[in-house]
Amino acid sequence: MMKRLTAAAVAASVGFFAIATPIASANEPYWQCVPFARMLSGIQIFGDAWTWWTQASERFRVGTAPEVGSVLVFQRHGRMNRGHVAVVSDILTDRVIRITHANWGGSRGRIEENVTVVDVSQRGDWSAVKVWYNPINGLGTTVYPTYGFIHRENSDAQPQIAGMAPAERAG
Repeated sequence: MMKRLTAAAVAASVGFFAIATPIASANEPYWQCVPFARMLSGIQIFGDAWTWWTQASERFRVGTAPEVGSVLVFQRHGRMNRGHVAVVSDILTDRVIRITHANWGGSRGRIEENVTVVDVSQRGDWSAVKVWYNPINGLGTTVYPTYGFIHRENSDAQPQIAGMAPAERAG
């Protein structure tokens, strides 16, 4: 409980530093979250955002802890019927991160940088989050379910192959 309150306090104080998104002009591209996350992260997965988790589980390292450059995958929820993906841009605490994403809430078709996200899950496993929402200048009231994080592989790392230990892949 104390960790969640601390995370909320940190989020409230750092949320003010989120970069505001200017009003879109007619000649600027309309960004969707999937192509933007793919471009920014380098993770080459296609299809609706909610399908990324299943696709990634056989091709990438996945987990419940954020890493800079990893992709946070949101489940389908309410009006967000295709899910959402966002790239981790900074880790502030074990329960507060910043993301960069496109086509969210009050910034339809636009890119938002360094948006504060707070883990509000009971177990601290990032399975439920709240997202900073610029129109209200605070954390939104909605709790969004997430699958977890898809991690970029280091240049030295071998691709994850389901069911095989690293030593089995090396030979």
